[in-house]
Amino acid sequence: MTTSPPLETPIIIGICDIKNKHSATDLAAAKEPLTLIHDAVLGAINDASLGASEGAHAALKSGIDSVDVVRTWTWPYEDLPGALAEKLKDSEGDEGDRVKWKAYSEHGGDKPGVLLDMAARRLARGECKIAVVCGGEALASLSAYAKAEQLPPPGWTTPAEAVEAVFSPTTRTLGVKNLGAIHKVGAPIHVYPMYENAFRAQRGQSPKENHEESAELYAEFSKIASKNEYAWNYGKYDDAETIGTISKSNRLICSPYPLLMNAFNAVNLASALLLTTASHARSLSIPCSKWIYPLGGAGTSDAPNFWTRPSFHTSPALSRSLTSALDISHTPIQDIDLLDIYSCFPIVPKLAAHHLGLPIIRGEKSLTLLGGLTSFGGAGNNYSMHALTGMTRALREGKGKKGLVLCNGGMMTYQFAIVLGTDGRVGGGYTDHNPLEELGYDEVDVAEGIDAEGDVIIETYTVEFHRNASPLRGHIVARLKKNGKRVLANHADEHTLRALASSGSEVVGREGRVVHDAKTGRGLFSFKEVAAL
Repeated sequence: MTTSPPLETPIIIGICDIKNKHSATDLAAAKEPLTLIHDAVLGAINDASLGASEGAHAALKSGIDSVDVVRTWTWPYEDLPGALAEKLKDSEGDEGDRVKWKAYSEHGGDKPGVLLDMAARRLARGECKIAVVCGGEALASLSAYAKAEQLPPPGWTTPAEAVEAVFSPTTRTLGVKNLGAIHKVGAPIHVYPMYENAFRAQRGQSPKENHEESAELYAEFSKIASKNEYAWNYGKYDDAETIGTISKSNRLICSPYPLLMNAFNAVNLASALLLTTASHARSLSIPCSKWIYPLGGAGTSDAPNFWTRPSFHTSPALSRSLTSALDISHTPIQDIDLLDIYSCFPIVPKLAAHHLGLPIIRGEKSLTLLGGLTSFGGAGNNYSMHALTGMTRALREGKGKKGLVLCNGGMMTYQFAIVLGTDGRVGGGYTDHNPLEELGYDEVDVAEGIDAEGDVIIETYTVEFHRNASPLRGHIVARLKKNGKRVLANHADEHTLRALASSGSEVVGREGRVVHDAKTGRGLFSFKEVAAL
């Protein structure tokens, strides 16, 4: 009878965050993502080897056999993990490819958690000995180069595709001919506000109460980022009045969110985690004070097309991921000391707090460790990698024993939650699977074209604004009264657009009518009683 070898215990032993802020304006100092990520990995090796045995640094660098990289928004690399592995080779005659595992994630802000979970599992099974999980962006420098009409930037790796495709990866799907594209809706700036408006209505908040809550929440986040040396806005604090006041410099993007409630992605940031097993760390005399244990992670997704999801006041994927991560790590929420909830827009931490039974504002436990994607910096898909390095740092410093990170991606689509701790799992090892990996998602019937005509009740909406602060387009999600099917629509007339843009009263739950525009293929919505709004 054969028995499986005992599981190894994976641990995080090295971390590093890189901020290259001056290069946002000084092109001579600008570095591409590959360089920033390489610097972060070297920093993580230095962090792990400090206080270790004499040969630990060389052993860690030469022993890396697993490299996971979060896909960068900034630059279209042919093979970023391969290029990174090549740069990590020792300069003195290191030949051959010792890295057994190289992976480059798909786009999505959930990917830092996914990659850490997979690397920990790989280590536990003995499939690798030293793993790197990393990512980085140089969107501030890329924008500066674009402004200077220097694309591609001199000295950067030859791009694998047209450079113009790298600036807005989250809006690429808008070119796809589907119901969202027909109605010019589907970018993050559209979808997250729709969730906010639906959640507000579900809670019985007035638009004013909701706006003030969001401003206070993001002011709390801004204060944390202002004291975080790795944050893009380190030293800068925006109070609730600044964040909540609509102005020329803080214009409405899509209601109810002004600019300072949107993620800020023009940053140059990179980060890296270095992992190994407890047994290998002991062999290198890496101090136990450096060890932080991944305790378990879980993630799933909601329907890829937002218009087929059952509701907009909740995210089943978010709720399931949080609950399962806590369950699989044997951690009740009361034992979580530190949190970093992804916060591209206020609705994500609000939904997470609501599910976890935590206060949205003024709670004893902050919902962010870093300061959020507006104040810390969006960092493309890689924000939560900084949350994981930051959580490791905070746990090492004794600020808590367990921390929870929620990574969110897409249009409230992909979720992954993971728990880190100062002590390992009972019995050692790591979880053998993501408990939600085979879980599907629910969808509702959607009417299109002439079938979408009829009387409707609004489920949620948002209004997109011009740069001059005038309303541009209304986006409406509604249900047909005749059969309950979902419909998408734009505003039919200026009266309806102005009524939607008014913040004085609630329009979720109001009745109206959708007609089909044969020329554009769009549904056009109008209120039955515009004057009453």
